[in-house]
Amino acid sequence: MTRFVECICTAALVSSAYLLGAQISTAFAAEPIGTWVTEDGRARVRTEHCGMKEDHLCGYVVWMQQPRDDKGHLAVDTENPDAQKQGRKLLGHQMILGLAHDGNVYRGQIYNADNGKSYDVQIWSDDPAEMTVKGCMFKLLCSSQGWKRVTDLKPGQLVGATDGADGPQADHEWARAVVARQSSKDTKAVSVGSTPR
Repeated sequence: MTRFVECICTAALVSSAYLLGAQISTAFAAEPIGTWVTEDGRARVRTEHCGMKEDHLCGYVVWMQQPRDDKGHLAVDTENPDAQKQGRKLLGHQMILGLAHDGNVYRGQIYNADNGKSYDVQIWSDDPAEMTVKGCMFKLLCSSQGWKRVTDLKPGQLVGATDGADGPQADHEWARAVVARQSSKDTKAVSVGSTPR
């Protein structure tokens, strides 16, 4: 009987350790932070927490297969509808614009420098080695890509901190919009929660 109890206890401990390991693995997999190669292999995008409370997800192009234009100059954001941004370099620009955390996904906008348009996007990770990027146009036409995690460095890849030397440059416009939305929500919450005297 003692041997039977020992086997049951051992099985229970092994099962508990396995389940705990699975929960830890799932928690890690759900956080899409790191450097990823796009599905077509043309770019690497570094994702990181951002925003005043570090509760948003931002992503920056840190490597490009073709960082130069036909004339040999560093490619710039010529398709951007904002004329002031048309001279910024594509290498190092922010393409994932401060996505908000919503359950197991991050939601917001992603910028496509190929056509100068921004699209609704959802980003999540079910597997530590892959991040899913689902972009939608008009909330009807959606397409998903799997971006693979990379840990090596390619020649010309930006490795510095965001807004630092040899690092990508943040687009602070999205951050101002988030702060304005949060202030508006806080004001509404105060007015709803206050009672007349």
